[in-house]
Amino acid sequence: MEFINPEMLGAPRGYSNGVLAPAGGRLLFVAGQIGWNGRQQLVGEDFVEQFDRALANLITVVIEAGGTPQNIARLVIYVTDKQEYRSRLSEVGERWRALMGRHFPAMALVEVKGLLEDGAKIEIEGIAVL
Repeated sequence: MEFINPEMLGAPRGYSNGVLAPAGGRLLFVAGQIGWNGRQQLVGEDFVEQFDRALANLITVVIEAGGTPQNIARLVIYVTDKQEYRSRLSEVGERWRALMGRHFPAMALVEVKGLLEDGAKIEIEGIAVL
């Protein structure tokens, strides 16, 4: 994959403006993942713990399909409180680097009124190119 970040847009922080995928790659569309375990119970009420588990769950789907975190081309992150996301950004960044390294796909972050699962504070969906 080639990351497209035009200079005129300024340097992105924690994401890429565009990702050019090679022709012929298989696309994996990963459903929204929340911070729950294999028993489908939330890992707790803490935002960072939920972020960590939701991202790990998404990566698990990618690995099961034969990929790695570096195959992830796009993520959409839904949060119920963008201020909580901003205030915990340093901790979120630590968890990101532990799971994704310095791989920054194209991303969007959207604040939503609520998620389907009561108590969920974050949901992450993605596209990977395998």
